[in-house]
Amino acid sequence: MVRRYLILFVLLVLVALRCYPQNIDYDKRLREIVRQYGQAEVTIPFTDRNTLNSLTREVSITSVRDKTVVISLSPLTVEWFIQQKFGYSIIEKSFTKGIVSALNTKEAMGWEVYPSYFQYDSIMQSFISLYPGLCKLDTIGKSNNGKLVLALKISDNAADNEDEPEVFYSSTIHGDETGGFVLMLRLADYLLKNYTGNSRVKNLVDNLEIWINPLANPDGTYGTGNTISSPVRYNAQGYDLNRNFPDPVTPNTVKQKETLDMIRFMEEHRFVISANFHAGDEVVNYPWDRWYSRYHADDSWFHGISRAYADTVHYYSGPAYMNEFDNGITRGAAWYIIYGGRQDFVTYGLQGREVTIELDMTRETPAAQLELLWQNNWHSLLVYIENALYGIHGLVQDASSSLPVPAKVFITGHDSDSSHVYSDTLTGKFVRMLSPGSWDLTFSANGYIDTTVSNIPVYEGQKTDIVVNMIPETNRTKTIIPSVTSLYPNPAANEINALLSDRMTGYVNVRIINMSGVVISDFNTETIQGEPVPIDITMLKGGSYTVIFTNTSSKASCRGKFMVIK
Repeated sequence: MVRRYLILFVLLVLVALRCYPQNIDYDKRLREIVRQYGQAEVTIPFTDRNTLNSLTREVSITSVRDKTVVISLSPLTVEWFIQQKFGYSIIEKSFTKGIVSALNTKEAMGWEVYPSYFQYDSIMQSFISLYPGLCKLDTIGKSNNGKLVLALKISDNAADNEDEPEVFYSSTIHGDETGGFVLMLRLADYLLKNYTGNSRVKNLVDNLEIWINPLANPDGTYGTGNTISSPVRYNAQGYDLNRNFPDPVTPNTVKQKETLDMIRFMEEHRFVISANFHAGDEVVNYPWDRWYSRYHADDSWFHGISRAYADTVHYYSGPAYMNEFDNGITRGAAWYIIYGGRQDFVTYGLQGREVTIELDMTRETPAAQLELLWQNNWHSLLVYIENALYGIHGLVQDASSSLPVPAKVFITGHDSDSSHVYSDTLTGKFVRMLSPGSWDLTFSANGYIDTTVSNIPVYEGQKTDIVVNMIPETNRTKTIIPSVTSLYPNPAANEINALLSDRMTGYVNVRIINMSGVVISDFNTETIQGEPVPIDITMLKGGSYTVIFTNTSSKASCRGKFMVIK
């Protein structure tokens, strides 16, 4: 008996010794792939949502399907992952000749090959040369490697800031998800070429300000070179930029340069509707990404516009494309939860409406498939931004002077998690896109009596115009907003502190407004008597700003001005 146990023990030791070097070799192989290519993909079995939610805070999950979790690892996360001792499998990098580079700009503008970085810049410049009245080129910022993050504005009077809803398409925040990059360039070309001959395009360009950012992460796509060779998901610092935005619950996300620039750009424009294009699956993904058990107040509207995108795809492409999940759509967290995603930041932090559209099961869409990608999606791209023309379009003004009033626009008993919108500070205009029905909108503004407009009809594919006249409070002393007791340091670069009066103790709403009257930041925080309120201003450009504090219970307000130096 003793001999039998001894033999069994020896066998177990031999098996352990045999397996241990294999594990070491596997980890070594994973490190080598990350070192050589800048990233690696692994799979682990799906166990439960709690484990998945803990994991997604540390690494970049790219998909969950068939009880398998796909994870992308960068130089920043590979060691943490190895230390967790998951039983994982490496997805060996496959090398295809799908990324075909154009020989020149003319060939690139045939949209069946990929442009070099210099050709991309030339294409964007050519748009404004060929259509000077219809488009304007702006720079959102520069990448860590100094490459431009460009945005093209298309509108009938592109040089002017017209009183029209602004919409935004942005692609390839993950540098190796390349199909959307060319898709966005081709969309810009299509809108500009067809403005005079296509009534649908003309209606969009005449009534909207359309912004297109084809390449949000040029360092991930081009690295330090001029052609696409080994694109990676991450920016030059190894960060997943679509996990890098302020989160509704845990806002202290590490923010990279590209993220800060994009936040500033979106804060300045306050897009009515936007979409962020990806690859790796084929689905329209709508909020929330970070809450599994909570739904957006306008979940039915999000479901409807996502359904319209996917159904339009099916009509033109056939049923084989974009047919996963709920026949091409999913609520983000029902798929898998992420934190720090752009979609939720825009929808929660900026009161926007954004979805994430996965265009292709293959991240690096082969050049031979770019034409098909366009044919499958271009009708849906028009359908999606047309939503900005529907819903309730209103003007909020002073009943006596007809001057515009910046007001909070909300639906009592309906809105939650920052789903309300605001009327524009300079024009008083607002857009609230809603599912068909009859809606009661309430308008609240400093110095005015709250006003509710009842039974506003919303019809499918139609616009409802309203004018709201707000009555000033009769006690004029209430309309005078006193100054903040103290703002310091002022000027500042990274943070200011606001010392408020005792009557402001409790929860306060904080709104930061730039010199053009645009609300740059809007959030709630709790104040404690005698303690200053810290305000992070790292995302603000240099210049002068007004900050308004409003106690959410008493409605008491105070304001102050500060200077940002960069």
